[in-house]
Amino acid sequence: MIGDRLNTRSTKTQEQQPGLIGHLVELRTRLLRIVISICIIFLPLAFFANDLYAILATPLLATMPQGTSMIATEVASPFLTPFKFALVLSVFLGMPVILYHFWTFIAPGLYGHERKMMMPLLAGSVVLFYSGVLFAYYAVFPLVFAFLASVAPEGVAVMTDISSYLDFVLKLFFAFGMAFEIPIVTIVLVWAGAATPDQLVSKRPYVVVTAFVLGMLLTPPDIISQTLLAVPMWLLFEIGVLISRMVVKNKAEREAAEPEASE
Repeated sequence: MIGDRLNTRSTKTQEQQPGLIGHLVELRTRLLRIVISICIIFLPLAFFANDLYAILATPLLATMPQGTSMIATEVASPFLTPFKFALVLSVFLGMPVILYHFWTFIAPGLYGHERKMMMPLLAGSVVLFYSGVLFAYYAVFPLVFAFLASVAPEGVAVMTDISSYLDFVLKLFFAFGMAFEIPIVTIVLVWAGAATPDQLVSKRPYVVVTAFVLGMLLTPPDIISQTLLAVPMWLLFEIGVLISRMVVKNKAEREAAEPEASE
């Protein structure tokens, strides 16, 4: 009997191993395709790295005092910083390709209704992240940089280092991009059964406080940028709750229709 159990286990292991190896091979292939796609996007952007960085620096340059400019405090910064931004921009523009390969990798293991739900969520997450970045660039940056330039002490020349500026704006891009994902997080929590719309509504005061705390931690120490991050987070939470109510309603209708179909 022990021998039969050992044979059964070895048979199961032999059956599972090719499947595991196949998944690992597919994962490696998709990661390789993602890297190649990003490199293809990066190559043309690298030729225009300086021009792209100039566009990125426009909100700051527009608010700097007359006669001042950005500076480079490190020897290689004028060359490496624009290329760093071009690489980050390549990943940013390649996000649909990345999510497509992620989707095609996990889709075979999902049920039909899960596939119908996941695809809009992935597409919505891309759109919301891009929206957060654009909101930061066009709405937040001009106000923040104007405020920071206006509070500079007398006799202090405002001349920002290009590398420090890139790190600063990338941090804000990521903060606003992730903040705009709140509706997706809210919908997933309700869809997974971890919370209900009514439970989320009951936590609204805590959500508002958390939004302003995150705004304080993720943005510069000024009330303008903190508010411009916290208020959209709260509004996006309300949108997520509204959409999650529709998800619950559709789920209940589908579950009610399944017994009738089986009959």
